[in-house]
Amino acid sequence: MNRRHFSKTLAGAALGSAALSLGRCEAAPGTAQPNPSEVPFKLSVMLWTILPNFPFEARLEKVAAAGYHAVELVGEYAQWTEDDFRRYNRKRAALGITFDTTAGLHHGVGDPAAREAFLADLRKEMETMQKIECPAVIVMSGNVVPGLPAEAQHASCVEGLKRAAEIVEGKGVTLFLENIDLEENPHYYLWSVPEAFKIIEEVNHPQIKFLYDLFHAQISGGNLIANLQRHADKVGLIHIADVPGRHQPGTGEINYRNIYKKLAELKYQHYVAMEFLPLGDPVQALVHARQEACEAA
Repeated sequence: MNRRHFSKTLAGAALGSAALSLGRCEAAPGTAQPNPSEVPFKLSVMLWTILPNFPFEARLEKVAAAGYHAVELVGEYAQWTEDDFRRYNRKRAALGITFDTTAGLHHGVGDPAAREAFLADLRKEMETMQKIECPAVIVMSGNVVPGLPAEAQHASCVEGLKRAAEIVEGKGVTLFLENIDLEENPHYYLWSVPEAFKIIEEVNHPQIKFLYDLFHAQISGGNLIANLQRHADKVGLIHIADVPGRHQPGTGEINYRNIYKKLAELKYQHYVAMEFLPLGDPVQALVHARQEACEAA
């Protein structure tokens, strides 16, 4: 599933020698990440961006070839059989890959009329997350509800997340609330990063965090580092892509090296996930993105 499509519909092979020359940031064979002393945060890849027409196992192999050992899913498992779950779990284990986050809920937290449907989605998702040993799920606000005042929709996001926190309480699962820019979905409710942080603050639960998608945030108003500086404690996941075009860092206007430096300074230790549409060879693009994060941090 394409996450851009998902956000709009929610509410209604081998590497070349140059790519392998990573210097001090190279991941040793068989290791999950570059040297932990070089990258203070964890790295992941949002799988929908990588060769979507390839078989699932082949895509995991590409991610592993680029030196990443964590992957985020967007409902790819919706039609899996029990045999599929077993086969793909064996494959990820063989590659040393963790499924760190999922995003497959059909309802958001912003519509009070859809509250029970959202909670039912989450309970069902928890069953799947257990099968794939995944510790986090992305939650969306959903679209603006016609006729519902903004204050009421804000309150619905807070209440919906509080109810969701009761479901995940003590179960080792974190929920990430995500922002989406209005160019991608002009109907989406939670485009404002400051409001998102306010919602997380009002929920005030250790298992409810913000997914700071820097691609969407840059389009919605920028101020990326200042917002991170003020609210780092509320961030549980960061998504990476450049503006415009949603391609790899270095192709647009966001200075990701400075962002990685700030994350290291703030001692951010959660996942930073590459969610860009690679220009050129996807493995090579991921390798260079990983190297840049390592060198900058």
